Amino acid sequence: MKVWAISDLHLSGLTDKPMDVFGSGWEGHFEKIKADWEEKVSEGDVVLIGGDTSWGMKLEEGIYDVASLAPLPGKKVFIRGNHDYWWNAISRVRAHRPDDTFYFLQNDCVKFGSVVIAGSRGWAVPGSADYTEHDEALYRREAERFKLAFHAVKKVRGEGDTLIALIHYPPFNVKKEDTLFTALFEENGVNKAVFGHLHGAGYFPLKCEKEGIEYILTSCDKVKFSLVQIL
Repeated sequence: MKVWAISDLHLSGLTDKPMDVFGSGWEGHFEKIKADWEEKVSEGDVVLIGGDTSWGMKLEEGIYDVASLAPLPGKKVFIRGNHDYWWNAISRVRAHRPDDTFYFLQNDCVKFGSVVIAGSRGWAVPGSADYTEHDEALYRREAERFKLAFHAVKKVRGEGDTLIALIHYPPFNVKKEDTLFTALFEENGVNKAVFGHLHGAGYFPLKCEKEGIEYILTSCDKVKFSLVQIL
């Protein structure tokens, strides 16, 4: 079993928001992703989708975009991004999953073989470009949500299992300063952390290490619309 990841697909099957308005590189971006996915992923593999899957505002719009991944191989694990307004009550989202290869995480985890994936949205962290004093409460609340996710991990993680944290926002700023998220990842023995959210030409390392944890950025435009192998 291999584990792959990509994030920020920003699909708009039922909404009028094509991504090519953000530059010619986005033209036909979903077709590029699907072609790469079909080439790399086997049925027994897992693909992590790190938030901002759909521009949809309503559940049916978001699920329409999520379902566009149904013909692709592998198990698909999702978390919510800051633009996933269609994702409200997790019970409703799960009730509308296209088939049993789709998994939606919210403050919890899922296990495949010897790999455990814990996920939640996260939030802007101190020192990041989009952080203000008004974000402090949400930042702390999202850290509490990850505590819930790691509480779930303790119930299923066995000795030698690999733990992947899936978070939408970068868990640290460009200086890699400590945050509530990195502290929780270290305390709970995370092996790899996968995130997205970032776009454009601004610098942020695609891969780096901090306190023995590998951090991997998978925003689809940052990785040239191709899946990144995590394991």
